[in-house]
Amino acid sequence: MRKMLGTYVLSILMVISIAIVIDITEKMDNFYQAELSLETVVMEYYVHFVPYYINLFSSLFTFISAIFVTSKLAYNSEIIAMLAGGISFRRIMLPYMLSAAVIALFTFYIGSYVIPKGNDKRLEFESKYIDNTPPEISLRNVQFRINDSDIAYMERFNVVNDIGYRFSLDSFDGKRLASRITAQTIHYKGDENWLLLRYTKRDFDGLYEHLSSGDSLSLTIDMAPKDFMIIKNHHERLTNPELTGFIEENTKRGRAGLNAYKLEYQKRFALPFGSFILTLIGVSLSAKKVRGGKGFNMFVGLALSAIYILCTLMSSTFTVKAGVNPVLAIWLPNIVFLGIGIVLYRKAPK
Repeated sequence: MRKMLGTYVLSILMVISIAIVIDITEKMDNFYQAELSLETVVMEYYVHFVPYYINLFSSLFTFISAIFVTSKLAYNSEIIAMLAGGISFRRIMLPYMLSAAVIALFTFYIGSYVIPKGNDKRLEFESKYIDNTPPEISLRNVQFRINDSDIAYMERFNVVNDIGYRFSLDSFDGKRLASRITAQTIHYKGDENWLLLRYTKRDFDGLYEHLSSGDSLSLTIDMAPKDFMIIKNHHERLTNPELTGFIEENTKRGRAGLNAYKLEYQKRFALPFGSFILTLIGVSLSAKKVRGGKGFNMFVGLALSAIYILCTLMSSTFTVKAGVNPVLAIWLPNIVFLGIGIVLYRKAPK
């Protein structure tokens, strides 16, 4: 376990150091133009950059560590000695799996609770200083389902002063339109309180219609500007409890485009579980002493890990773009590679 975890940490430090140097080289002009100090760049960007990429490549580092440590043992004929001494291959796998459990718990925790908070600051920093994306001032054609019977619509909403224009609120009784409120403008006052200006209210009773109007009307509506504002990579900014609550609430509201949020939630469980699968494959693949030593095993291991990462990215794309079930999409690579791992484990030296 000491060798396995030590190699994992060392490989992370090496690769992340290289990634930071490359990233600084690419973004140096942006930092210079924005006149950012070294402290600002480090504390507001790279402090959050490092955990994000550690979590992103954690499974790959686990795989490399398992292959590196096991190949060295096999090259020195230590695996053969252990098997000849009566130690089962399953027993040899135990410290590897315990190491994978430590890594999986670590990546799950930072991926679910630490990185989302850092992503919020990292993405804001990139938007402000690197992408130079101007903040969105207004939203067009906002349609929002408040509950099972009420649907709100605004032709335009200004996110700076929280004012909507050409507002309507339709209330249904089953499939029948029960009432409709329209207003020239609507102002958000906080705590789900809205002020309608120059409003008209129509209540429908069979063939009859009751009409009322006025200059202003205060209403409590179960919505807030944050509910219908679209934030870039919003799903990456939410912790697990926030992500679960967001999915449940917006599923009730009938909001579309939730696949990215569901995929992110499943990914936070599937990727740590991938550490066990890749460890199983790595150890089973490199336990046999082969000509070429660690080099051949590393080559095969990197090829398999690249295919695994590619399959994960492709399945994620299918979910967001084509509407494939998020659970199936993100867990399918794990299921396929688990089957590969079981086959390799059974064929490993006994």
